[in-house]
This record gives sequence, C-alpha cells and structure tokens, in this order.
Amino acid sequence: MKSTKLEITNKKGQKLQAHLELPANEKPHYFAIFAHCFTCSSTLSAVRNISRSLTNHSFGVVRFDFTGLGRSEGEFADSHFSGNVSDLMAVSDYMSENYKAPGLLVGHSLGGAAVIVAASKLKSVKAVATIGAPATVDHVTRLFSHGIDEVKEKGEVKVDIGGRPFKIDREFVADFGKTDLPQITKDLRKPLLIMHAPFDQIVGIDNAQQLYHNAHHPKSFVSLDQADHLLSQSRDSQYAGNIIGTWVQRYFEPKNNAMLDTEGEQLVAHLNLAEDNFTTSIQTKKHSFTADEPGSVGGDDFGPSPYDLLSAGLAACTAMTLKLYAERKTWDLQEVFVYITYSKKHSDDLMVDVEKPSRIDHLQKKLRFVGDLDEKQRQRLKEIASRCPVHKTLQSEVVIDSEVLK
Repeated sequence: MKSTKLEITNKKGQKLQAHLELPANEKPHYFAIFAHCFTCSSTLSAVRNISRSLTNHSFGVVRFDFTGLGRSEGEFADSHFSGNVSDLMAVSDYMSENYKAPGLLVGHSLGGAAVIVAASKLKSVKAVATIGAPATVDHVTRLFSHGIDEVKEKGEVKVDIGGRPFKIDREFVADFGKTDLPQITKDLRKPLLIMHAPFDQIVGIDNAQQLYHNAHHPKSFVSLDQADHLLSQSRDSQYAGNIIGTWVQRYFEPKNNAMLDTEGEQLVAHLNLAEDNFTTSIQTKKHSFTADEPGSVGGDDFGPSPYDLLSAGLAACTAMTLKLYAERKTWDLQEVFVYITYSKKHSDDLMVDVEKPSRIDHLQKKLRFVGDLDEKQRQRLKEIASRCPVHKTLQSEVVIDSEVLK
C-alpha cells in the first residue's frame, strides 16, 4: 500500500490536505473518499486503518482534513456542516479531474451525515457507508450547547469540544439546522451501509435505527459490537474497513487484472519502466504475483525481491518433498517449517575448497518438524530435504539460454 500526499483547493480557495492510499500494485479498480468525524482529522488511526483496509479491496482512498482542521487551511468556524459537504464536493471534483470520479463515500460520525448529503448530489457515487453517524445534523450541536446562548449574545465565542478549544460564530451554529438529513436519506436511493456500536456514548445507537428506517433498500446494518465511537481499537477500525470493502463489491462491476500472456512459456515477468520503478508483475498460466526491491535499494517493497522468490522456491519444494516422503513412510509428520536465508559468504568461512578463494552464494536452510518423530526419523528427513528437485537444481550446473523476441 502506497500513500501519496495531495493538496486540494476548495471553493473558497483554501487548501485541503489529503492523502491518497493506493493498493499494493498502485492500480485501483475504484476510488473512494473518506470523511472524518467532527473536530477530528484524517490522521486519526481509525481513518487510516479503514482507508488502508479498503485498498485491499482494490480501492484507491482519499482521506482529507476538512476546512480548519488537521493541516487544512481555514478557520474551524468555516467548518460548519454545509462547508463539510462543499469540501467533499471539491475533493470529488479533484479526483474526477486527476484520477477517476469516486464511486464510494465513507463517513465517520458527522462525516457520515456529510457523505449522505454529498452522495445525493454526486452521480458518480454508487454506494455510501456510515460509521457512528447521527440521524440528524443538529445532533452535533449538543457537543457545544454550553456556548450557543453566548454566541447569540456575542456573535463569536470560544468553546471546549472534547477537551479542545474551538472558535464558533452565529453562522456556524445556524448552519447545523439548515439540512433535513432524514428527508435526504429517504430520497437518496443508493445502497447504504450503516455501521454503529451498540454502546456508543457520543452518538447513540438509536441514530442508526432512525437512519435505517429512513433509508430505502438496498440498505444494510452491521453492529460494531464493543467498539467505542472513535473506533480507538485497531481491530474495530480494521474490521469496519474489511466489512465495507466486502459489502460494496456487490454494487460495483467486477474487474479482473489483465493477465499477461505467457506465450506458451511457463512464466512471464513484465516491468513497465515508465510507471513501475522496480515493481514487476509475474504471471504463470494460472497464477499472478508481484516482485519488487526493498526501499533500502530504491524499490517500493510491493512484493518479495528476486532472491526472496528464489528462496521461496527452495523452501516450498523442500516442504512438499518432506510431506510426500513422510506420507509414504506413514510417519507422524504433522507440520514442516522451512527457513531460508540467502547471503554472500567467503569460501574460507564456509570451508569450501575452491581454486580461487572468493565470496560465493550461500543458502542457509533450517528445518522444524512438528509430530511424534524419533531422532532417527528427524535425521532422515534432514537428508531428504536436500533431495528436493529445486535443491538439486541449485546445486547442479545450470544452462540458461536467452533470446530476444521481436
């Protein structure tokens, strides 16, 4: 998974900080926008975890800070509800122009209300998911109700929300009463997933009931049992992200990665130098996987390195060979662990007699057997481990023919 920093300008000319999370191969099938909770930011662990979970379901996900929050420009007083919706529209416009229009909107708490309203205005959005969302927009005003009367008198005051000071004004307060969320939810007519914790102390579970009642099918409800409002436990936010990623697949046209043609050979590897750095796609007749180099040598670490794959071939072949031998002998071998480390070592350190001492390739193989085996059986399995086909290939003289295809 790769994260790219974005800078998006909203309709007031203020710059919103955003991050685009991409799948491991950097080639998303679809795009989503995540709207964070009231007074939160896009760096909240729940926001990051849910966004990154969605990348495992082929989504590119934009998480951003609303006006006046996180590292986005503007004042918090400008971050009233209609301003949040406007920011969402600006992010959607940016994605449409630079990547692809978002098909999924995900919102947490008040962000959940915002994505419902934004989805009603965006034709590209095919599905909406909310987490701990209120059933009415003005529900959030109880968080700063202690300052509302003072705002009416003075026009602008500082209030404490969740232990943090914020400045609010008359427009900020009044804006929360302008949106008829129940009616918008009734008119939405798009797939809606409502996720809520039964014991949410900030936004009660009755809000989920009202949202579900107002929405039309297809609508779904998933309980976030034992979670708190902010999904502060990683397992809760990761669960939420995985549920959303699975649920939403029903509402998107399935897409398969284009398979590389092996052209009659056993395997093909493809590297697009202009786009992929070292990231290499590998395809056999039935399976595909990715190879890369680690960040320490300039790669993106989206897959195992070439030598990791070499070691993997040896490890897999060893394990399979031991399985076959133990089954033929009817031995109680239940599990096999094969640990491989590749390195370069000097022939003198390895006590290898060569004509010209030098550094040579070295593969360290360590074995662990699980089962009711005596010492004689374990030693015999060690001998068999060196007889697997890949082990023999690596120790034999290998001829590699190369040709250039037109």
